[in-house]
Amino acid sequence: MINFTAQPKIELHLHLDCSLSYSVVQTLDPSITETQYKNEFVASVNCRDLNDYIAKAGRAIDLMQSREALRLVTLDLFDQLKNDNVIYAELRFAPLEHTKKGLTPQQVVEAVEKATQEGIQRTGIEAGVILCTLRHYSEEESLETVNLCSDFNNTRIVGFDIAADEAGYPVDNHVKAFEYARRYSIPCTAHAGEACGAESVWETLQEFKPSRIGHGVRSVEDPKLMEHLKKKQIHLEVCPTSNTYTKVVSRLEDHPVDRIYNSGVSMSINTDGRTISNVSLRDEYESLHEIFDWTKEHLLTCNLEAIEHAFIDEKMKEKLRFKLLDGWK
Repeated sequence: MINFTAQPKIELHLHLDCSLSYSVVQTLDPSITETQYKNEFVASVNCRDLNDYIAKAGRAIDLMQSREALRLVTLDLFDQLKNDNVIYAELRFAPLEHTKKGLTPQQVVEAVEKATQEGIQRTGIEAGVILCTLRHYSEEESLETVNLCSDFNNTRIVGFDIAADEAGYPVDNHVKAFEYARRYSIPCTAHAGEACGAESVWETLQEFKPSRIGHGVRSVEDPKLMEHLKKKQIHLEVCPTSNTYTKVVSRLEDHPVDRIYNSGVSMSINTDGRTISNVSLRDEYESLHEIFDWTKEHLLTCNLEAIEHAFIDEKMKEKLRFKLLDGWK
């Protein structure tokens, strides 16, 4: 068995509000017991679907309604990343979800951006923040979210995403937000090909034109789409364990991750939500090694692809490549 703890890692698909440790939850609400935490913050293997999985973030979001709570949750995630030997991460969250107790969206983003800078200083981990709109948002809410990316230009805010239930809501309300992102050169990723099939990936690519797709694993249902992804160098942010919880696949053995890798489509391995999926990158790597006989070469390739498609400049990419290759010798 390879020890994957020590290898440096890159994580591109990581939801801030899906990754609260018991330690930070206890700090924010000392009345929550460990049993409550497991029941309310961690997904059950008996999740019915994506919506059932997403619902677990609601409890965390309720706790993340002040500047200090946002700071503590962000720093807590940096500690988790440090333990997993992650050297670069992109954290994502939907700012409008954190305005229930009076914070403005700008104050929310400012709190997380400042905490990210603090986390970088404390741990040495490089990081960026992606702001998410959500599928059920109105056109106005989507535009408000993407405008925040402009407001925080040249900070640790590095990109724009759309998340939540792709099956229940069409793309219509979000086309203008992605047009805005393209106009102002804001890097974009978009959740697709998770709750819906390959057709949702096609639609997302045509309407939003992101350079990355969150999940995207159901692209394997359409060989033409797989060829298109390869030709256009669209990167898939694959989250294997999460896909078992959301019933994209019934078990990891059935996951198309190996087929995607062997097709030559650019991809990375991610946790999605470290708490809700109860998983680290080390755990993901060990599972892929055991089930699909993945070697260090497979995982190094995925990490190098992650760097190539990260929302950072070439100078930072080069620095990360050096660290990665040195650590995987």
